[in-house]
Amino acid sequence: MTPDILCIGSVLWDIIGRSASALRLGSDVPGRITRLPGGVAMNIAMTVARFGLRPAVLTALGRDAEGEDLVAACARLGVETGYAYRSDDLPTDRYMAIEGANGLIAAVADAHSLEAAGDRILRPLADGRLGDAARPWTGLIAVDGNLTETLLAGIATSPLFAAADLRVAPASPGKAERLAPLMRHPRATFYVNLQEARLLTRSQADSAPEAAKAMLERGAARVLVTDGGRPCADGARGEATVIVDTPPQVLVTRVTGAGDTFMSAHLVAERTGADRGGALAAALRAAATYVSGEIGT
Repeated sequence: MTPDILCIGSVLWDIIGRSASALRLGSDVPGRITRLPGGVAMNIAMTVARFGLRPAVLTALGRDAEGEDLVAACARLGVETGYAYRSDDLPTDRYMAIEGANGLIAAVADAHSLEAAGDRILRPLADGRLGDAARPWTGLIAVDGNLTETLLAGIATSPLFAAADLRVAPASPGKAERLAPLMRHPRATFYVNLQEARLLTRSQADSAPEAAKAMLERGAARVLVTDGGRPCADGARGEATVIVDTPPQVLVTRVTGAGDTFMSAHLVAERTGADRGGALAAALRAAATYVSGEIGT
């Protein structure tokens, strides 16, 4: 069965330590440690699956025990891994984060296997399984910033992506600038936070609407900029105004994956017919529900 969306990027194990206490350097506190399927591409795939879409991931997975566990977990969550590149010698990637009552304290992303796999993860788009250069994929593709700069630059101009509805998300502010080549793609929609937008535009925008305008001026076809609990913005080339909406106020209990939830809810809302304002509102509600959720869900 043909997938509804391809999610290209990191699929790994998230190892998250969470505490109800405010943390500082050197804190040693009680809390809970979980291991859950994660990675930007995986978070998006899991979320759109919950909304009823059929996602497939294009990623690198090891044939180690952690990789086999992850494939099984994906199957339970409705995420297709049959198109993923499976490596005999690369280990399955991992992400580790510490979160406290005062937010994300620190995180380390080990996506070295994804980077080492390079364009091998894109083979299904070229060999006829999901399209080829003459008949490229025409549906939704979500791309995350864990891919290498070389691979992202290739995607920006590749005929394999020329007809796709491309949705782009940084893996982290530290990797945001990798996405600059995709600003040239005429069908790319960027999902960034204020810090990432500043990095991509080399500006000091003070708000999401200002950052959205800066992204459009730098060549982006469309961009959605979030700013925590402050107003977020949706700007599109050719539209007279930037749409602005404010997230619902909630008690924040987790932050890892919130941006991926926002992006997933937004693209699903648009796929089901919502206009720009309705899709932005739906995405903000979904993200608010996520960050206020029970630990471990």
